[in-house]
Amino acid sequence: MDVGRNDSTVTNFILLGFSERPELQVMLFLLCLGIYFMTLAGNLGLIVLIRMDSHLHSPMYFFLGNLSFVDISYTSSVAPKMLCDFFQEQKVISFVGCAAQFFFFLGMGGTECCLLAAMAYDRYAAISNPLLYTALISPTICVGMAITAYAGGLLTGLVQTSSIFQLHFCEPRVINHFFCDLPPLLGLSCSSTFISQVVNFLVVCAVGGTSALVVLVSYGYIIATVMKIHSTQGRIKAFSTCASHLTTVILFYGSGLFSYLHSTVGYSRDQDKVASMFYSAVIPMLNPIIYSLRNKEIKDALKNIKERRKQLSSLCFIVP
Repeated sequence: MDVGRNDSTVTNFILLGFSERPELQVMLFLLCLGIYFMTLAGNLGLIVLIRMDSHLHSPMYFFLGNLSFVDISYTSSVAPKMLCDFFQEQKVISFVGCAAQFFFFLGMGGTECCLLAAMAYDRYAAISNPLLYTALISPTICVGMAITAYAGGLLTGLVQTSSIFQLHFCEPRVINHFFCDLPPLLGLSCSSTFISQVVNFLVVCAVGGTSALVVLVSYGYIIATVMKIHSTQGRIKAFSTCASHLTTVILFYGSGLFSYLHSTVGYSRDQDKVASMFYSAVIPMLNPIIYSLRNKEIKDALKNIKERRKQLSSLCFIVP
């Protein structure tokens, strides 16, 4: 097939969107808009709270602030275009726009993997080596780990984007999805995707696999340390410092693995879109909620800000 085999002629792709049923468009738009708004509000609020309260200026919350920034970037690479497309009869995305969306989505996803690994190492240092904690997790080391996470994630996105967008795409270049994701793009290729699939597999193993290994090893040491604690109350207290992070890890890796693994063994496009919606929009919305619900330090920081506002309001009322 000669049609569409030259990448230089590719100008755009057509997205089919989340649903082709007109009666569902308004409901889905409001649902997606609400999720995106809550994601922005929750993560921005957490970043501001961490910056404002000096009690939260610790390695754990340094990484959490970066995780919130990554979640905002991660979901913002997809959500604005998706929301606009609800009102478009033909959902067109340019070749460059598709590549950019793909790059930032995968780049921020890779960065989140690395940050979750850094946070697991932080919990390991705090629980298994409390006496050496300040040496193992110094401010310099924290900044270095964060820079490494961003560099690793963005390099992941760059390599995967380069390997996918050098393929030849067939007409009519219709992507049965609401954003430029890996499986539907591979399905559009007129040329062999073997090299691209190998490259993507190696990159995922290098970044995702290494990050997952760091998480597993860290929690292996944490569990071994906690099991040595004689009191039940002490064990519960130690585990409670990891509960939020562990929940986030399970949701992030679990949803990602489900989405990409089940797409290789036969799947419904609608199911794939629901799974993609979960890990691209719902999880970034849930992360600040998970870290806030049972976190005493976050709750105390919120109380302090409320008290400050009350004091400022009282002063403004008293001063003529």
